Amino acid sequence: MSTASTAEIGAIADGVDRYRSRVAGLAEPLAGTTKDDLIAVLYEAERSLLSAHRALQRAVKLAR
Repeated sequence: MSTASTAEIGAIADGVDRYRSRVAGLAEPLAGTTKDDLIAVLYEAERSLLSAHRALQRAVKLAR
């Protein structure tokens, strides 16, 4: 895999991690409200983004 492609995967991983953080930030202020269903879905999305971030990081390591 080319260096450019590896760098692109790394950049995507960084973007996914930023979105993960933003999603978590949306859920935090809802704690203690009656929005339990929304909180649960947001945290589920955060976990999915964390999993995607980890997979992309592994791809970067394997591409080197």
